[in-house]
This record gives sequence, C-alpha cells and structure tokens, in this order.
Amino acid sequence: MARAFKYTPRGLSAQLDKAERQLLRGLFQDVITLLEPERRKDEDPLWAMVGLDPDAHRADFAPPSDRAVKRLLPDANPDDAAASLEFRRLTERTLRERKLGALREAALAVESRALLLDIAAAPRFAAALNDVRLVLAQRLSLETEEDAEAIHAQDDWSKAETTDDYLALVYNFVTWFQESLMQALALSL
Repeated sequence: MARAFKYTPRGLSAQLDKAERQLLRGLFQDVITLLEPERRKDEDPLWAMVGLDPDAHRADFAPPSDRAVKRLLPDANPDDAAASLEFRRLTERTLRERKLGALREAALAVESRALLLDIAAAPRFAAALNDVRLVLAQRLSLETEEDAEAIHAQDDWSKAETTDDYLALVYNFVTWFQESLMQALALSL
C-alpha cells in the first residue's frame, strides 16, 4: 500500500508499489484518452496554433456528450446555454490542453517507486488526481453526500464483486492519495 506523502527538504515524497504505479498510470491515461480531441486531417493549423478548437467556428459546435468529460469541462453558465456554448467555443481547447499536460506529467511522475514532487509540480499532480476522481465519481453516479458516504464505507478489496465495487475502491484510494498530497503540501507552506 502506498505510504502517504511526506514533506521533505527535496519536495513531497510517497512510495508506490508496482500495482499502485500501474493503477495510477492507467487512470491518468484513461482520462487523457477521454480528453484528447479527435484530430482531423483537414484541421486548420492557424486555429490549432492559437489554441482554439478547430471545430469551434462550425455552426454545429456542441458541448461534450460524455457526462464525465462534461464534468471535467463544465458549462460556464448553466442558466444560459448560448453564453456557455460561446465560452466553451473560445476556451475549451486551452482547458483540455492544460488538463492533458497535468495528466501526462502525473503519468510520468508515477513511473518511479519513489514519487518525488517539487512544490511547483504538486498542485498539477493534485489537479490530475482530481480529474481522475471526477471521472470516477461520474461513472459511479455520485451526486449527493450520502452517495459519497456509501462509497467511502467500501474498503475491503476481498468483498468487491462488481465493477462498481472495484471502481468505488479505486475512487477511495485516489481520494486518500490526493488528501495525503494536499496535507503534505499544506505543511510545506
């Protein structure tokens, strides 16, 4: 089992076993796959260079259909669909790229058994963990505090029988790991 993050003079450190590294790397990669926009052969390089979605100028531009992606890239104004769509059109690609960068950096960081994050990298790693948690929460249909409490009550891997049982345990692990990181980061300030 991973040891909680500790603050050290070199940064924030945690020890991960092989299974934990594989799990985290796989989770980061899964969210990367969800967020990566499909590339088209006829993509306008100018649109890509300035960070706008190449399809943003199209009349049929729409928010993501996957609920987990929509949770990662929420509407700016849920009460005004037109304003949200315009904001999304102008900012979504940049937000995706920022999230993808943090997720890729986190996936590389867990390659080593001894995870060491400097103070500048820790918030990006925490953001990547949070994006994983948001996707898992969406897949588990966590909507209320009671839903979250029921998930947190599951802590015995030997009793997991369904996919949701395993997802709940993974969600709990990622939550614990992120909380550990945030506590160590708070000590460093």
